[in-house]
Amino acid sequence: MVIPARGDLQPSIYGFKLGRFEITTILDSKIVREGLSPSHGGPTMAQEVQALARANRIDPFRYEHPFIPILVHTGTQLVLFDTGNGALQREREPLRGRLPDGRLVERMGQLGYRPEDVDIVVITHGHPDHIGGLMEAGAPVFPKARYVFGAAEFDFWLRGEVREARQFNRELFMQLAAPLADRATFVKPGDEIVSGIRAVDAAGHSPGMMAYLIESEGRRLLNWADTCGHYVVSLQRPDIHLDVDDDKEKAAATRQRMLDMAVAEELFVTGYHMPFPGIGFVERTQGGYRWVPLSYQLSL
Repeated sequence: MVIPARGDLQPSIYGFKLGRFEITTILDSKIVREGLSPSHGGPTMAQEVQALARANRIDPFRYEHPFIPILVHTGTQLVLFDTGNGALQREREPLRGRLPDGRLVERMGQLGYRPEDVDIVVITHGHPDHIGGLMEAGAPVFPKARYVFGAAEFDFWLRGEVREARQFNRELFMQLAAPLADRATFVKPGDEIVSGIRAVDAAGHSPGMMAYLIESEGRRLLNWADTCGHYVVSLQRPDIHLDVDDDKEKAAATRQRMLDMAVAEELFVTGYHMPFPGIGFVERTQGGYRWVPLSYQLSL
């Protein structure tokens, strides 16, 4: 008898200890996208981006794009960073078939967590794949949570002074995030969310995007959100623009600064779009940087 193939068996949950904190990265969903170029660098950089891909033994035209929220259990509070895609493609006609269904809540359930167990939801920035899981059928998915937004980011979307390509994104923000303002805290760089979690300026990809430095008992992890969109292109050529960066020059400068920070301070890093489980560290190379996936360093 032939046993049927099992299909996609990629891991979707990864947990480890960071000092006294328990941290879990969760694969909310993923999509395979066409066009590593021109998405990175535009048409004029196509040959360079394709050559970079081949040198790293990855497809020069297609790439896997994961979405990885993070749970931090501090011992007293459960903190969720970003909410994945949620029901966007089911509830929003313009996104139907363009985004995968979010599976964050389902996979939290595998860990024994219910949505009402989340004490704080931190939104790094207001792009759809980060706010998509905030609401479903018009109701908050995390009904008991306090919400944290970067003050500059929240204000940007509220003002509505967005480029044409972000008009639909702005509508989503007003429907999914703005109604939570009365339950929200608005932070600036340097502010502490809870003891051991501090906001870091990462503006550029979005006007007020925040990264977060997570520290416990001397161990530190930088959640850089979308500072880097691809583990090869964004690190080995941080100057190359991403088409989804709102302020491309500022985003490139932020990438350089954050990569320098990760190297100089010997930080572990987690990134929303890095290959799952989205955790590694950064090495400086001649002319750029290199993403080094985590092995057992945080398991000892």
